[in-house]
Amino acid sequence: MKNSHSDSKEIHLRPYSSVAMDGPHRAPNRSMLYPVGFTKSDFLKPQIGIASTWSRVTPCNMHIDQLAREAAGAVDAAGGKSLIFNTITISDGISMGTEGMKYSLVSREVIADSIETVVGCENLDGFVAIGGCDKNMPACAMAIARMNRAAVFVYGGTILPGCLNGKKVDIVSVFEAVGQHAAGTINDAELDSVESCAIPGPGSCGGMYSANTMASAIEAMGLSLPNSSAQTAISEHKKEDCRRASEAVLEMLRRGIRPSDILSLEALENAITVVIALGGSTNAVLHLLAIADAAGIRLTIDDFNRIGKRVPVLADLKPSGRYLMSELVDIGGIIPLMRDLLHAGLLHGDCLTVTGKTLKENLAPFKSYPKGQEIVRPLDNPLKKESHLVILRGNIAPEGAVAKISGKEGEKFSGPARTFDSEEKALQAILDGKIHKGDVIVIRYEGPKGGPGMREMLSPTSAVMGRGLGKDVALITDGRFSGGTHGFVVGHITPEAFEGGPLAVLQDGDLVTIDATQRVLSVGISDKELESRLAAWEKPSPRYKRGVLAKYAALVNSASEGAVTDAQL
Repeated sequence: MKNSHSDSKEIHLRPYSSVAMDGPHRAPNRSMLYPVGFTKSDFLKPQIGIASTWSRVTPCNMHIDQLAREAAGAVDAAGGKSLIFNTITISDGISMGTEGMKYSLVSREVIADSIETVVGCENLDGFVAIGGCDKNMPACAMAIARMNRAAVFVYGGTILPGCLNGKKVDIVSVFEAVGQHAAGTINDAELDSVESCAIPGPGSCGGMYSANTMASAIEAMGLSLPNSSAQTAISEHKKEDCRRASEAVLEMLRRGIRPSDILSLEALENAITVVIALGGSTNAVLHLLAIADAAGIRLTIDDFNRIGKRVPVLADLKPSGRYLMSELVDIGGIIPLMRDLLHAGLLHGDCLTVTGKTLKENLAPFKSYPKGQEIVRPLDNPLKKESHLVILRGNIAPEGAVAKISGKEGEKFSGPARTFDSEEKALQAILDGKIHKGDVIVIRYEGPKGGPGMREMLSPTSAVMGRGLGKDVALITDGRFSGGTHGFVVGHITPEAFEGGPLAVLQDGDLVTIDATQRVLSVGISDKELESRLAAWEKPSPRYKRGVLAKYAALVNSASEGAVTDAQL
């Protein structure tokens, strides 16, 4: 075998694989790859991993094996050698409201660790990472940041809507139908009709929920190709996106572009700006903090308020709006929105992207939205003048909390606390009709350490909506919310209850106030009373003492810092 150390160009294109493949002493290493399809000439090519999050456990990822093969074929055609490998994935929609949901946020760390482990162990020169559901997308971005090798993210694409009686439906329609069923406004047959047709095929949940939010954020920060975030899962556009991503990774190698050249505070500010304009999920706060941490960039929860004061909500997308992501795809995706934001001075146009061009250069060839569309408002006529994602502080959340205030709920809510030490207990009370107009539902011990795993509260919030209390009840928690959640909700309360945060000592009847204008989350008791309650509080025993949940609880940091398990010291 020719020793490629004699060819400086090949060395440049093979910064990692050459270490494992070149020279007589690496014959055993090479021999392991002949059975998987390598020929002698392949050892002189850059080795490009295809990190596939394929799984049959969820429609979000069920088609990604096909996309991975498209990406692999394009790597091989462009002069590289592809190696497909898998990670796990889980389904929030299936585990929601159960003990299993505690593994959801944990899976983000496991997937990032898995990609890092394979890319690092196999000495891959670069990789394409393909994600389909909420947690595996930020996980892919975290791994890209950690490894700092030529890499491009590909979004698996959004699902098409289901249809019931001429009306478009999706997964949130089903969760809200559960509440309607409990309230007696729909019967068993009607619930079954929604359940059986809401998910018609592959792709991620169809509104501006966490998956579409994070796909848009990753594109805005420059780690995926233009409009990768706005394509349906089963489409020729998505296949072409995979092929072009593979070509882009090889071009990054040729030009010496690494993720550290792309990821910056400005790139993350671009992501936050786009998330706000789209009316995106609260999970974006958690995930962008985690990606920043992986990249060694100083981003804080207060940056979301700083940016949010100048960025309006423009997209009328579900859950609080009228339209689905597939309808945004039909009018051009997020690119025209980004053009408008750039021209208004709200984006950093000089940020480098995986195309090798700046964001401004990427946006230049694209046109504005078609006239007459109502999905994305113009900047001078926004749905909301400031961000719907508001960081609150106060005597309940001295280290911060995340509110999702679309504006339709109002800006302020006060009411008596109804406290629950788990999601299940709160959900049962809602379904049993024990929550009344004016109540503030408090769900605690659901934080990163206390849950552990920081479950999403989609079942309780959807039940509230289904019972017709969406404008009359608030919910606060140290857990998270699904991107499908809407209503007056505050999550990510820190310090969490399990760590002795004030949330742990709230009592039924305490007056809780949420003020999005003043950015305050408070309880109407004196400092002395709060201190007395905290002094008497006893930390509960961990719910898990072995296994991945126990390890996660032992390692994870605060939600206000991204809830990561490998925080820089």
